[in-house]
Amino acid sequence: VYMIGFVPGFAYLGGLNDLLETPRKTTPRSNVPAGSVGIAGKQTGIYPLATPGGWQLIGRTPLTLFDAATQQPSLLKAGDSVVFKPVSMDEFNELTHK
Repeated sequence: VYMIGFVPGFAYLGGLNDLLETPRKTTPRSNVPAGSVGIAGKQTGIYPLATPGGWQLIGRTPLTLFDAATQQPSLLKAGDSVVFKPVSMDEFNELTHK
């Protein structure tokens, strides 16, 4: 995680393979679901909350990335390492309800 910003808890990730580089959408979406993972240029980002956004979406995490009601509201912080792994729809739904 390079930094947190844009909206509370939005994680900007670095180290994207050049083959995956892709431009932002010409017209942003009015609503990107919380947990969406997107690429814009050479960066990957994870949307912690439902918000407008123009990144190309490639997946979604079931984890809660930001909760203002907790002592440490952001799950991720600068310097963290993130590993993506595929999960089945059943696993996704199970993790969503934890």
